[in-house]
Amino acid sequence: MNPSRPAVQCRNLRKQFGDGDTRIEVLRGVEFTAQAGELTFLLGPSGCGKTTLISVIAGLLDSSSGDVEIFGTAVEKLDPDARVRFRRSHLGFVFQQYNLLPALTAAENAAVPLLAAGVKPREAVGRARELLGKLGLADRADTLPSRLSGGQQQRVALARALIHGPKLVVCDEPTAALDHATGESVMELLAGAALAPDRAVIVVTHDTRVLPFAHAIAQMDDGRILGVDRTQRRTAPAHSH
Repeated sequence: MNPSRPAVQCRNLRKQFGDGDTRIEVLRGVEFTAQAGELTFLLGPSGCGKTTLISVIAGLLDSSSGDVEIFGTAVEKLDPDARVRFRRSHLGFVFQQYNLLPALTAAENAAVPLLAAGVKPREAVGRARELLGKLGLADRADTLPSRLSGGQQQRVALARALIHGPKLVVCDEPTAALDHATGESVMELLAGAALAPDRAVIVVTHDTRVLPFAHAIAQMDDGRILGVDRTQRRTAPAHSH
């Protein structure tokens, strides 16, 4: 593989909530780079700013100051419509709370990004069924979220984040509700998704069981990145593409 290039670059990134006496500074000048072709884990104690950081990277929150570039695009400098289009095309986000639409089946939920991109419903749902099958949910594709366990909902949310082949996938605790074997299969899928020169995956986790999947581990505390450990790159799983 060619030397990697930055997929995400954060420079002096700051985020504060509130004003005056109630102001809380959550990100305190973050310097952070995630390389293309890599699965980067973001580790640190609760409340240190990890979820805020990935929310700013994903464009769900605006920063207070500093810069974020995703594959060379300064997303915050785009006009609102262009930002929405960029996020829709290039980003996949797995929320801790899943955020599935209650009236849609698992397959329909997973197909939402394709439907938003104009793919015909039959094709979109068909592709979603195929991906759900890879996540061990072939028999739950027609099930509503209310009838799924937390771990099953988590995998539907993951399928929704991956279905449109985004350049950047950002996940907040994607294995928290999963048993060890299922967590490993999810991480295999994420590691496979990351192993491309124009792709990257960032995962916030407290789950030490999945750390062997990392290409890089960034340690965060008190609103700053303390350092990045670049570990030995794993070989691509046989089914990755």
